[in-house]
Amino acid sequence: MKPSIFASLLGTLCISFATVANAAFPDHSVRLLVGFPPGTGPDIVARTVGEQLSKNLGQSVVVENKAGAGGQIAAASIANAASDGYSILLGEVGSISIAPETTSELSYKPLQDFAPISEAVRANFVLVVPANSQYHSLKEFVAGARESKQHFNIATFGAGTPGHFGAEMLADEGGFDIEPVHYRTTGDAVSAIIAGQVQGAFVTTAMAGPQIESGRMRGLVITGSERNSTLPNIPTLIESGMPATDFGAWFAFLAPAGTPEAALDVLNANIIKALASDKAKATLQSNGFVTVGSSRQDLAKLLTDEQKRWAGVVKKTGFRIN
Repeated sequence: MKPSIFASLLGTLCISFATVANAAFPDHSVRLLVGFPPGTGPDIVARTVGEQLSKNLGQSVVVENKAGAGGQIAAASIANAASDGYSILLGEVGSISIAPETTSELSYKPLQDFAPISEAVRANFVLVVPANSQYHSLKEFVAGARESKQHFNIATFGAGTPGHFGAEMLADEGGFDIEPVHYRTTGDAVSAIIAGQVQGAFVTTAMAGPQIESGRMRGLVITGSERNSTLPNIPTLIESGMPATDFGAWFAFLAPAGTPEAALDVLNANIIKALASDKAKATLQSNGFVTVGSSRQDLAKLLTDEQKRWAGVVKKTGFRIN
C-alpha cells in the first residue's frame, strides 16, 4: 500500500473514531446541581431547562438541590466533580462572581475551576415591603429611611448575595443607613418580610411575582432598564430617579474545568435548544426571567467582566465574610 493511501485511510479512521466518541456523549444520565431549595427561582430554571435538555440529549437530567451558603455548597461540589460532562452546575452571580470578592477562604476559584457552557437566563430584582407597610412608593420608602432614627432592617437571602449588595447600593444612593438581616434559608427570609419583621428586601422577579399577586407583599420598584411584563405596574429605579442602584442576576450552566471540549459543545448546543423551546420560554418568562442561551465564549467573557464589576461594588462597601 502506498504511504499516501495509508495516510489517507488512517486519517479517515481517526475522524471516524472521533465522530463515534463525540456521538457517544452522553450515554447515561446527567446530574444537574442547583444551590437553592425547591420552588425558588434557580430551581425553576434548573427543572425547566433540565426537562427539555433531557429530551434533547435522550438521557435523563437529574436535578439535585444542594442548598446552602448562597449557592456555594453546590458550586464547590461541582468544582471537585469528575470532569466528564456528567455533573454540571446551574451557577449564579452570587456564588460565582460575588463570593470570590467577599470570601477569602472560598474553596473554589470560579475562573479557574469551571468550564463555561452557556448563560441561561437573567432576572431583575424587586424592592418589596410587607403588605401592611406604610410605604407605597420608593420616594416614601427613602424618605422614611432618612427620617428614621434607627437603621432600616433589610432582609437578605444570605450575606454577600446580590440582594444584600443591592440594598447597600440603594442606601448609598438614597443617603440612609440600613441593617442587613441575613437569613439562612429563603423560606425564613420570605416569612420575615410577610410578617413585617423587616422594612423590606430585594427579591428576584421570579419570587416577587407570586407574593405580590397573592397580596402578601407590595412591590415598590424594580431594577433594570425596562418594566417587567409580569409586573407592569412597578416602575424601574431609573424612572424613580435612582439609576445608580443598577444590578441583576444571571444564571449559567458550568462544568468542572477540564471537561472535554466535545462534551461541552454537546451540552451548549442542547441547552441553547432547550432554552429556545416554546414550553421552556413560556415557563421562564412567566416567572420573570429573560432567556439568553449564549455561546461558551460569551459566557467566559461575562464571568470575567462580572467578577471585576462586583469587586468594585464589594470594595466600596468594605464587606468581608472572612
